[in-house]
This record gives sequence, structure tokens and C-alpha cells, in this order.
Amino acid sequence: MHPAIRVQNVTKSFRLGTNSGRPNLTERLLGLVRKPRANPDNEFWALKGVSFDVTPGEVVGVVGRNGAGKSTLLKVLSRIVEPTAGRAELRGRVGSLLEVGTGFHPELTGRENVFLNGSVLGMSRREIAKNFDAIVAFAGVERFIDTPVKRYSSGMYVRLAFAVAAHLNPEIMIVDEVLAVGDAEFQNKCLGKMREVARGGRTVLFVSHNMTAVQSLCSRCVWLKDGTVHADGPAREVAEAYNRAAAGGGGAEVRLDAHPGRTLGSVRAMTRVRVCDDADGTSPAVPMGGTARVEVEFELDRPLADATLGVVVKDAYYSPIFGINNKVTPCPPQPGPLTAGTVVCRLPRLPLMPGVYPLDLYFGDRLNDFDTVHNAADLTVVAADVFGTGRLPPPNAGPVCWPATWEIRAARAPEGTTDGP
Repeated sequence: MHPAIRVQNVTKSFRLGTNSGRPNLTERLLGLVRKPRANPDNEFWALKGVSFDVTPGEVVGVVGRNGAGKSTLLKVLSRIVEPTAGRAELRGRVGSLLEVGTGFHPELTGRENVFLNGSVLGMSRREIAKNFDAIVAFAGVERFIDTPVKRYSSGMYVRLAFAVAAHLNPEIMIVDEVLAVGDAEFQNKCLGKMREVARGGRTVLFVSHNMTAVQSLCSRCVWLKDGTVHADGPAREVAEAYNRAAAGGGGAEVRLDAHPGRTLGSVRAMTRVRVCDDADGTSPAVPMGGTARVEVEFELDRPLADATLGVVVKDAYYSPIFGINNKVTPCPPQPGPLTAGTVVCRLPRLPLMPGVYPLDLYFGDRLNDFDTVHNAADLTVVAADVFGTGRLPPPNAGPVCWPATWEIRAARAPEGTTDGP
């Protein structure tokens, strides 16, 4: 089977301080007079030998930090820019949504732009007319469809642009992070439409910083870093690796010997704390629903028979969300009295929304806490598709993401009526 998309050693450089588009006649003539000097310092290599294939019907996410080359790659695939070296092949009709209102004429109405954009995508007028009502309804611009799009808000622009690209049945759909300008309701509609497109066997290339959407929508993920393919594999694995890298490596480790959050009168027993994802023990970023590990080292001048540790997780306003200690939860007996050691607390199935959560630590014995450090370290939680829907509760719903089960029942029929004839 031939790939729907084939990218072979694609390289793209831009000369800094110049127009990256095609030169006009004046620029061509000036170029004949002024012999350009090679200056490596004026060149920016957005892509450096990028290669990968996408099979027909595959949904592939493309992730990476800003400046990694994601948008340049999509522009090469959409034939907006030509690669400096290498080649990109696409088999099938392509629908691209890279920028708000791409292909729209500001003086034309929404109706006229739907037909214009559809024609650009290679659709016949009959095909456009067949899907016209669905496009307008999806975009939610019925009242403004005969208004020039120059009067549209950016949200109306992107809704109509996406609706055209999604409903005109392209065999290959290329979507950039432009969807982020829409509101939460519209983003959910877009993700739903893209799932429908994917289920229909069409090929999708999806660039996003929304790791939840990538894990839910895509079977595979390509991670671009500094213009090269850093990783290419199953979407969940690559997205989780990307999240860990974004948060930094080695775990969130803090020395506590002279920590400013230690309370007055505390005995300096805790010497170090380390917060990490228990899955690999190295990343300070814990995925939603994952297991956080808090390791606290201690050192005393006298043996301690029953070391106890309390951990309080706080929100962005430093208010407690929950706290736990090994006085109230089962804990294996420690190996005899200790003057130094480590207490490890694991927090499974972490029900927290993405964010950074300060931790308070309380250390002592079964009777008293004699060392307390406020805001000792941070617990970083990153997005994950915990519900399998690609969606999360809205950020204003609070820091806790709690699972639930649902049931919808029909209303009871009034007395004296029957359900059938």
C-alpha cells in the first residue's frame, strides 16, 4: 500500500531579515545586480532532514515546542512553501486549516467564501451545495452567512474555515493549532468532527499542544525538536515522554536543610524531598490519573522507632486540597530504630487537573510532628486522557478531576397511558 503522506529528508531554511515568500519582479532584478553573500548567521533551519510516512486512514499527531518546525512542516505539505531540500508527496485531495480564514476573501460574504474555498479544495459546485447547510450549521454563523467575512470576529472566521475543510470530504486533512482560538464548546465540536473524519478512513495530520486531544484522537505521534524528528511512535507513549521532557528530568528534588518554609521551632530532621512520577521514577511531571511518589530523606541525632510523614497537597492559592499521613493509612513496619532513612509516600490515581501544586511536609513520630516545612516542593500534574474521550472538565471547575458514572432514564409514563397501541 502506498503511503498517503510521504516525507523524505525534508529540509527548509529561511534567510533572516528577508521576505520568505516568492520574490517579485523588482526583487528578482535587484538580485541580478546584488550578488548575495553567503552568511550562515542569516539562515534559520526550520526543518533538518525530516522523514516519515503516513498510511491511508492513519491519524497522526505532531507535537513539539514553539519553533520546533511543526507549522513549517504543514506549510510544506500544503504546498504553501517549497522545501529547500527533500520532497513531500501526498496522495489524495487535501483539506488544510493552517491559519484563520486561509483562502477566504475579506470582501466576499460567508456564503461566497464557502463556495470559493470549496472550489480551491477541488470540490464541484454540486458537492459544495450538498454540504452547505451542514457547514453553516456547524459553524453557527447562519445569521451572518450573507455578511462579508471582513466583519466576522476571529472566532467566526475559524469556525467557518474549519467547517468548510471538515465537511468537504478531503482524503487528507491537515489541521494546525489554529483551533485553539475557538471557545471550549467549539473545540469539542472540532474534536468530535475529526473523530468522525478519522472513523471514515480518511488520513489526518493534527498539530496540537493539547496532549489530551492528541492521545485521544491519534494512534501515532511524531515529536519534532529543533527541526528534526525526535521521536515517532504510539501516541500515548510519545505524548507522555513529551510531557516529561517539558517538565524537566530527574524529578523535582529540593534540599530541605535550610528551606525558608520550615516553621519556627522545628527540629531540622528532613534533609531532602523528591517528587516524581512513580511509573519511571525520573520525571517530575505526573500524568492525570497516574501515581505520584514523594520521597523524604531524614537524619536525626537519636534513633527514631516510628517515623511518620504527613503530606498536604495545596492549590494555586495555597489552600489545602487533601492531606495524608502514615498514621491513618496502612504502612509496613520500619526496619528497627533509625537515625537516617527515607520515607516514601505514593499517591495513586491522582485526581488532579493539570497544574502545579505546592506540598507541605510534616515529619515526626506517632505522637508529634517535630519538623514542618511549608511549600517544600511542587507536584506537577500534566494532562492525560483519563476518561478516554479526549476531553477534560473546564479549568474553572476546580483543581480536582473526579471520576463518575452516569445513567439517563426515561420519564415514567403518566398513569392511564400505555407505551404501545
